[in-house]
Amino acid sequence: MIGGGYVGLVSGACLAAVGTNVTIIEHDPTRLNRLKAGDIPLYEPGLEELVAEQRQAGRLAFSDDLAAALRKSRAVFIAVGTPTRRGSGHADLSYVHAAARAIAAHAPDGLLIVTKSTVPVGTGRQVAAIVRQARPDLTFHIASNPEFLREGHAIADFMQPDRVIIGLEDSPTTPSTARTLLEQLYAPLNGPENRLLFMGLESAELTKYAANAFLAMKVTFANEMADLCEATGGQIADVTRGMGMDPRIGPHFLMPGPGYGGSCFPKDTQALATSARQAGTPVQLIETTIAANEARKRRLAERILALAKDNITDCTIAVLGLTFKAHTDDMRQAPALTILPLLHEAGATLRVHDPQGMSTAKPLLPDDITYADSPLQAAEGADMLLVLTEWPVFTALTPAQLATKMRGRLILDYRQIWQGHDWQQAGFHYHCLGCGTHRGSHS
Repeated sequence: MIGGGYVGLVSGACLAAVGTNVTIIEHDPTRLNRLKAGDIPLYEPGLEELVAEQRQAGRLAFSDDLAAALRKSRAVFIAVGTPTRRGSGHADLSYVHAAARAIAAHAPDGLLIVTKSTVPVGTGRQVAAIVRQARPDLTFHIASNPEFLREGHAIADFMQPDRVIIGLEDSPTTPSTARTLLEQLYAPLNGPENRLLFMGLESAELTKYAANAFLAMKVTFANEMADLCEATGGQIADVTRGMGMDPRIGPHFLMPGPGYGGSCFPKDTQALATSARQAGTPVQLIETTIAANEARKRRLAERILALAKDNITDCTIAVLGLTFKAHTDDMRQAPALTILPLLHEAGATLRVHDPQGMSTAKPLLPDDITYADSPLQAAEGADMLLVLTEWPVFTALTPAQLATKMRGRLILDYRQIWQGHDWQQAGFHYHCLGCGTHRGSHS
């Protein structure tokens, strides 16, 4: 497994847990030393324990010696980063291409090379071309096996997948060495309903991007419907409940929020849109989704400033949550990175708390933000309280607790973690997304 980041670590540890001997190759010496010391450099529930168990069992190892690892391997997975290339919107494939060249230098005959990283359509054939150019006489197989891991639920997603997408260079209907090996590898996770879905290389690469882009579009649709509800007196909770009961739509990803973020949706929608433009088939729905999501973060900051009226320079805002979602320390494209600098620039005093993300967030946010050790400490003396991430610890807070800490009585619940009437009865002014004022909700 080339790459000791999020995808490589989770995938490697989970494959080890079902009986595969895995070596994770990590070339960053600092990261490698941390991994060898048992210090997992990212937060994912259960991952530290799983890695420790598999290392103790002798099925998981960390190394920077790719040549030695390949000598004893039947397959190699490329699980390196594919960040958005600055200025273009396309995925940066330099790490993938470097991995392909490194594999070519040391690959034994018959090796299966699998792209696990999220890559634009056509990358699998690029990897094959790099290897063939370097080693014309080498016999090898190429496959695409995109990951579908939700941060905060990655281990469960890997061990109990709803599908395992596998793209093959050969005909997906023809038995091959690559197909047989991947069937054996995933047999413990397959189940009686056969979760393995074989297809061509290009189809597998597109499936990953298409799935994430569709979910991003669904989130953005819910956000725009929430704005319409606020303008017309509707209640977004009622609207999305009514929509979600339609089996053609389903209830998932219809919760309004401050905009999507993280390592997948922003990067993958950009990469899909760029690939589509290059292919001469622009995806207008996704282009609009990207623009609407960025605009939403700015509009919410403007809404907060409007609620503060002319007193923003005397306003202390308690912010609960910095990461793009709960159960992760990931700050990539988090709404907080857009909203908080705009509030700070306007003169607000910010006191923030996040259970896992503060050390990651600190170098990305203005210097004079106060980082609190607890939600109640963040609320000390605050004029308003803003919820940006749906951490369970925040849902346990009560109006009585916050009333003793806050100076003001304004709650901006942008993750719908509380019941508004509880706060209103306690004397707070409660704002949530998608709650119109013309009538009460029937929920």
